Amino acid sequence: MSPAESPITWRCLPFDALHARTLYALLQLRTQVFVMEQGCLFQDMDGADAQCFHLLGESAQGLMAYARLVPAGLKFAEASIGRVITDARARGTGLGHVLVREAVQALHGLWGVQPIRIGAQARLQAFYRQHGFEPDGEIYLEDGIDHIEMVRQ
Repeated sequence: MSPAESPITWRCLPFDALHARTLYALLQLRTQVFVMEQGCLFQDMDGADAQCFHLLGESAQGLMAYARLVPAGLKFAEASIGRVITDARARGTGLGHVLVREAVQALHGLWGVQPIRIGAQARLQAFYRQHGFEPDGEIYLEDGIDHIEMVRQ
């Protein structure tokens, strides 16, 4: 069964509830995508993980999708969604859209319906616009990649 055909189970956990193997899998996926695939050297483990919730999309093939839910006041004044990634095997299947919908729903479930601000890679503006995010500010360089803040009211 391909990753696209395998059902995804969603879990949203605080940092202290992550088992060692789950933490390893999510850090491995973040490193694979953000460091290896994108060729970006940056400090992924930024000290914020312990204060965040972690949304995990898992299948029989392992961790296929992930996002970090950040409380208001930690990264931005608003609550935020960050480290949004899908495993390369699942790209093009629509899982990224499911991930963003799940992340918005989980964030609202945790902290109530409120605006959400993200620091999106500029090339993904159209993707995030499909989920109600609108650009808010100018494009800026972060870790060698063009980004833009976007807000979902």
